[in-house]
Amino acid sequence: MNYTIGIADASAQLGRFDAILDVRSPAEFAEDHIPGAENWPVLDDDERRIVGTLYAQDPLAARRLGASLVARNVSRLLDERTGDKGKTWRPLVYCWRGGQRSLSLHWFLGQIGFRSRQLVGGYKAYRTQVRDDLDAWPARFNWQVLCGRTGSGKTRLLHALAAEGAQVLDLEALAAHRGSVLGALPGSAQPTQKSFDSALWAALRALDTARPVFVESESRKIGRITVTEALLGAMRSHGDCIWIAMPEAERVALLLQDYAHFSADPDGFCRALDGLIELRGRARVTDWQSRAHAGDWAGVFAELMREHYDPGYERSLRGYFPALAHARELTLANGSPACVRLVARELMEQHASRV
Repeated sequence: MNYTIGIADASAQLGRFDAILDVRSPAEFAEDHIPGAENWPVLDDDERRIVGTLYAQDPLAARRLGASLVARNVSRLLDERTGDKGKTWRPLVYCWRGGQRSLSLHWFLGQIGFRSRQLVGGYKAYRTQVRDDLDAWPARFNWQVLCGRTGSGKTRLLHALAAEGAQVLDLEALAAHRGSVLGALPGSAQPTQKSFDSALWAALRALDTARPVFVESESRKIGRITVTEALLGAMRSHGDCIWIAMPEAERVALLLQDYAHFSADPDGFCRALDGLIELRGRARVTDWQSRAHAGDWAGVFAELMREHYDPGYERSLRGYFPALAHARELTLANGSPACVRLVARELMEQHASRV
C-alpha cells in the first residue's frame, strides 16, 4: 500500500484528513503553513540551526545528531499528543520537502497503526500549488466589486452581505490592514506574504464559482501585503462595479468610529501621517498633526478625505476599473447596522433579479 500522497490529491482531500501535521520548526511554521495544520516540530528552531551548521562541517555527524534529536522529539510527541487518537485516525504529515523529518514521524505513526499519509514534496510542493492556483482560480469567478470613496461604508457593507448569506472575499481581513497609510490595525501584526497567500488560497478554494463573489476594490498593496496580479486583473477586467455613496458628514462620522483608537494614540497617528509628507508637503502634514494633538479629529479626517484620499482614489479607480463608467450606484445614508443591512439586502435583490 502507498502511504504517500501527492499535493494535487492532498489539496483536493484536505477536509478528509483528521489532522494536518507540520513537523517543521516553529519559525518555519509561523512564516506559513497549510491552512488548518498543527505544528508537531521534530526539531525546534535551535536544534535545526545546530544541525544545519554542523552539516556544513561534517555531514555524517550532523545526520547522527539530527537522528538522535528527532527520535527524542518524536517520542515526546507520541507520548503527549496521540493518547486520545483511535486506530482510524488519519493524519497528513509534511515537512519542508517531504524528506526525513516528515518521514520519521509518519513511519512511527504507521507502525502504531494510524492511517498516516506523508505529503510528497512537502511544504515546497504545497507552495508551488498555491502559486499555480492563485494564478488560475480568480478568472473563474463572477466578481462584484464594491467601489466608493474612503469612509463610504464598503467594508461594513461587505460584512453585511456576508451576514445575509452572500459570498464575499474580505481581502483587508486576510491582510489584517485597512489598506491606507492609517490602515494598520491596533494590536494586530500583518501576516507574512506567504501566510496571506495561503489564507487567500483557502478562501478562494471555499467559494462556489456558480455564485457571485462580492469584494472591495483594492490597490496592489494592502499595507505591506501584495495582492496577486491574477486576482487584481480578474476584478479589474471582468468584474462588475458597484459604486457606494455616502454623504460626507456621515463618512467623517464613520471614520471617527473606525479610527477611534488614534484618539488614545495621537503620536501614532502623527507618525503614520509622516508617510504623506512627500505627497502633501511638510507644512500641510504638520498642520494636520498639530490639529490632531489638539483634538480636532473631525476636521483633520474631513480634510484628509477631500485633499488626499478622494482625488487619488477616484483617479486610480477610473484608471484600473473601466467598468466603473457603467457602475450601479447605491447610497448608504449612514454607517449604522440597520442602514447597511438594508442596502445589503437591496443589492442582493438587485443581483437576483438580473440573473
